[in-house]
Amino acid sequence: MCFYDQNRMACGDYKWGHFRQHCSKEYRTGETCGMRLVMQTIEIGDKCRICQKIDTKKRSIRKEEEKIKRWNRESGRRASIEKAEEDIYRLQQEIYNLECERQSRQHQLW
Repeated sequence: MCFYDQNRMACGDYKWGHFRQHCSKEYRTGETCGMRLVMQTIEIGDKCRICQKIDTKKRSIRKEEEKIKRWNRESGRRASIEKAEEDIYRLQQEIYNLECERQSRQHQLW
């Protein structure tokens, strides 16, 4: 039960920070026992890597939707619209997978 800093992101996710103190169970110099306890929690204003990827993909979806609206006003752009719809579907699947990954990471702590 060695002590580490915990960096908590704005989205609620966390990552382990620097090692701070050995516990009484570990007697070898330079080794840790493997269990991590929080020494202090450091709040970070940024979102985690997964949330940043989700935000990027959501922006891409909005851009594709704007293109589709513009192309619907024009004529003869059916192939472009279909490709944009496929891209939106693919991005939605990627967002779903990232959200599942984020959920599983949050439940690992408990």
